[in-house]
Amino acid sequence: MTELEQEDGERTEVPEHVSLSDPEFKTQLAQVIPHLRAFGRSLSGSRDLADDLVQETLLKAWAARKRFQAGTNMRAWTFIILRNLYLSQMRRARFKGEWDDLVADRILAAPASQDRHVELGDMQRALMHLPQPQREALILVGAGGFAYEEAAEICNVAVGTIKSRVARGRVALETLMNDGSLPSRRSHEVDKSRSVLDTIMGEVEHLSRER
Repeated sequence: MTELEQEDGERTEVPEHVSLSDPEFKTQLAQVIPHLRAFGRSLSGSRDLADDLVQETLLKAWAARKRFQAGTNMRAWTFIILRNLYLSQMRRARFKGEWDDLVADRILAAPASQDRHVELGDMQRALMHLPQPQREALILVGAGGFAYEEAAEICNVAVGTIKSRVARGRVALETLMNDGSLPSRRSHEVDKSRSVLDTIMGEVEHLSRER
């Protein structure tokens, strides 16, 4: 602990920054790779885009390893890095005028015959139709298992904003699935005993368990 002198003359102890050793950092970083892949795929809807995001996230995390505070949440820390990379990628694509022709096409389309784990079902594609802030809030709080406070830190918004996005996202998903307007690549049987959100988050969470 280190001491910090305040204006009233009193001193208060603040936690001293402690970094992980390189081997410890590598171990913790390796443990979050499946979760990063799931988050990246859920945001982008593309295995290729997600793998690129994860690779760049790992490189940036390693370069900044001495800034990571030992004992804090590695998964939340790396999610922030990946999310920022994803948003930067979207901004660059829009600036270049490639959003409609390239990014959106790759986000909303999935090679159904190539990888059954990546194939987007009706509910996953419904998720991709949500505004990006609602989508990531649902992913973080649902499949990611983050508390509202943790999700708010990752997204750099207020806790109330995350709660609102989750609530609005739930309603939007139900609407998309129930009004019959979502195009379907193939017929899917929806388990009526489960909520739409439970089903889609189960599918996304499954991705986090594969290596």
